[in-house]
Order: sequence, then structure tokens, then C-alpha cells
Amino acid sequence: MRAAPDNEEVELWEMREWYADFLDACNRHDLDAIRSFLHPSVRRAHLPAGADAWISDLADLFAAFPDWRWRRIQLVAEDDRLAAHVRGAGTQVGAYLGVEPTRRHVNVAEFAMYRVVTGRITEYSGSDARFEVREQLSGSPVGR
Repeated sequence: MRAAPDNEEVELWEMREWYADFLDACNRHDLDAIRSFLHPSVRRAHLPAGADAWISDLADLFAAFPDWRWRRIQLVAEDDRLAAHVRGAGTQVGAYLGVEPTRRHVNVAEFAMYRVVTGRITEYSGSDARFEVREQLSGSPVGR
């Protein structure tokens, strides 16, 4: 996606291509590439802010699930906003969220809303799939 000024509209096809590139970086587990899609002070609803926190969370996920991948189900773009429905899946081989390795395969639905300015995510809100991942790993409901 080109680096458009804040007040210049980006074409919808550019947003869709931008998201495909972002998802590809995520599925390669390329933390440096992922960081290039994040504003340094990105805000995340109900999660610690900043690119460093986001990268740390992903590093923990990738260490526990080296085969973790997301599959895009649906993407809606409007102005500088993206809404994504994806499925994330992988097999746990390392400790995650206090659960020792189980070798269980998990598959979760995730929903995300992004605000993208000049090619970087500045705001994120969405479902927190960590609870469902823990439930699938432990085999019992986890308090939310």
C-alpha cells in the first residue's frame, strides 16, 4: 500500500492487497515484516498498546504453535478501516498461557477491526481468541 497522507483516500483494492500482505507476513511468522505493518504506538482494545507488545504476543504464540496459520474467511474494507474474519489453527508444542505442551491441534475463529493509516495499523479491536485456545488445550471452560 502506498504511503498516502492521512486525508487521502486509499482504494479498496489497495486495502485488500495490504491485508493479504499482512496476513502473509503473519503466516510466515516474520516478526520484522509484521512490525512494518504496525504503527509503533498502535492501540489495541483490552490489550497492551504498542508494536513491541503486539510482537511479543505473537512471538509467544509462534513459539508454542510453530505451525500456526490464519486463513481469511471474509474481509470488508471501508475508508481507512478493515474488518476481518479469520480462522487460526495450529498444534501446541510449547507452553502457552500457562498450559504445558499438549500436542493438541486447536482451531479458532477470530474477528478483527483495524484502522490503517499510511500503511500501518494504528488501532485494533477484536475478539480475544486466547480464551478459546486455552479451553481447547485444557479441555475445560476457562473463566473470562
